[in-house]
Amino acid sequence: MKPVELPFAVGDAPVLVSHALCPYVQRAQIVLSEKRVPHQRIDIDLADKPLWFRALSPLGQTPMLLQRDGAAVVPLFESAVICDFLDETQAPALHPAAPLARARHRGWVEFASALLNQIGVLYSAPDEAAFETARTKLQDRCATLEAELAAHAGAGPWFGGAAFSIVDAAFAPAFRYVEVIEPVLDAPLVAGLPRLAAWREALAARPSVRAAVAADYPERLRDFIVRRGSWLGRRFGAVALNAGR
Repeated sequence: MKPVELPFAVGDAPVLVSHALCPYVQRAQIVLSEKRVPHQRIDIDLADKPLWFRALSPLGQTPMLLQRDGAAVVPLFESAVICDFLDETQAPALHPAAPLARARHRGWVEFASALLNQIGVLYSAPDEAAFETARTKLQDRCATLEAELAAHAGAGPWFGGAAFSIVDAAFAPAFRYVEVIEPVLDAPLVAGLPRLAAWREALAARPSVRAAVAADYPERLRDFIVRRGSWLGRRFGAVALNAGR
């Protein structure tokens, strides 16, 4: 197969192909930052995908990590795969060493993806009734997470206790949605879960989490939701209109 021509060089440092709002990109970015891996980040427009990206990405999704292997450039796709690859090749380890504990963590990374999917249902809800149904389902998932934290997190601020892990990197982008959405609601999106609230606060203050998005991320996310024409988008629009009066 003819090599794909890239508009940038891939050297010893990997290239993270990104979209500015993609929560799965944030996972990979957080792990790269936690491990202090030199890398380049390239943002693309998923509504107008470059030809080189379409040629390299089997699913047409971000993130994609371009890693040099000799003369070849190997594209890695799917955030969980990218994070696990980085964990296997770059110190410090962010997964537990014990196989059973590591498998448990990987399971909760998948749960984080399910939580992100539920948040997508929430911000796409066409009316208030559908939004409230989605909110209830989101609260139920968060209650499950609260119970897991109570059973296993111990005294530490992170999912596994004292050590930051890939599970933390996986949930941080989901909680970032909550921080953007809650200010326009009449009641907290997720309430009555103290361990989850403390975890969210610790993640929001973590330098790698803060640096995973640009400074204008909240505004861009609000604009994205407004353009969907959902109930939440109309709520954002109404709040902005009232603030301007």
